[in-house]
Amino acid sequence: MSTKKNKKNKPEESLRTNLLFGPRNYKFMFIGLGLIGLGFALMAGGGSKDPQVWNDAIFNFRRIRLAPMIILSGLIVEIYAIMTKPQ
Repeated sequence: MSTKKNKKNKPEESLRTNLLFGPRNYKFMFIGLGLIGLGFALMAGGGSKDPQVWNDAIFNFRRIRLAPMIILSGLIVEIYAIMTKPQ
């Protein structure tokens, strides 16, 4: 007689895999991705259809200061979501 257990005899609960992150982690990951997407959306635009015309809108506060700060805050939220303990 062998003492090996057959995989078919295991209860279904033991076949369940544990997720690496908890629901709270995923919530923060989606919030961070939303912030990063919002930052890139705020940074977009400011171009001109005519290459001979200069448009100073590319140097406004929204594109130079606000959008990168939102992207960095999204990255910080992502780091927090990865580093926090799953619940």
